[in-house]
Amino acid sequence: MTLTAELYFSFRSPYSYLSIGRYRAMTEEYDLSIGLRPVYPLAIRQPDFFERNHPNWIGYTMRDMLRVAEFHGIPFGAPRPDPIIQDMATREIAEDQPYIRRVTRMGQAAARRGAGLVFAAEAGRMIWGGQEGWHEGGHLERAIEAAGLGVEEIIAEVQSEGEALDADIAANQDALEKAGHWGVPTLVFDGEPFFGQDRIEMAKWRMEQKGLAKR
Repeated sequence: MTLTAELYFSFRSPYSYLSIGRYRAMTEEYDLSIGLRPVYPLAIRQPDFFERNHPNWIGYTMRDMLRVAEFHGIPFGAPRPDPIIQDMATREIAEDQPYIRRVTRMGQAAARRGAGLVFAAEAGRMIWGGQEGWHEGGHLERAIEAAGLGVEEIIAEVQSEGEALDADIAANQDALEKAGHWGVPTLVFDGEPFFGQDRIEMAKWRMEQKGLAKR
């Protein structure tokens, strides 16, 4: 019996990126289906989040994400450009956010078609894997193709159904909070949330209790 789970994911979250390739590998090895539920990052949902954090937060987070990537052998580099337009000196978030809105809407359009996990893994590697100019030059279009989707169809949907896709994305955030968490990456399996890239083995352990089997 195929087990199912949902992964709540942000394209600006380094820890989402550091988790999604490993979750994708699980679906390839095991009889498991993981649906992507994209959400907008805290910079969009709570623009003052970074202003309220402890001064050590950004330094520790940078150190930790780099060692997680090194530990798991995952290609990693600062996004160029950052999916969020932000003044790093003042931490002020710009009102207009074309990069994160476009890629998140693409992720939701892919998720509507059951291909969100693959798209997000491919796009995440372009954003966080050291790819410069991930937002142009056809890079995201190649992520769409890798997910087995039609580029023109997805682009047209993102352009014409932005508000509807945003409504779906907002519903994903509501569903995440109803499941018992608020942050990403969070995998929800059988009603139980597993938050963070360091909970993947525990999620797998729980799935094994429920009959997870290799393909």
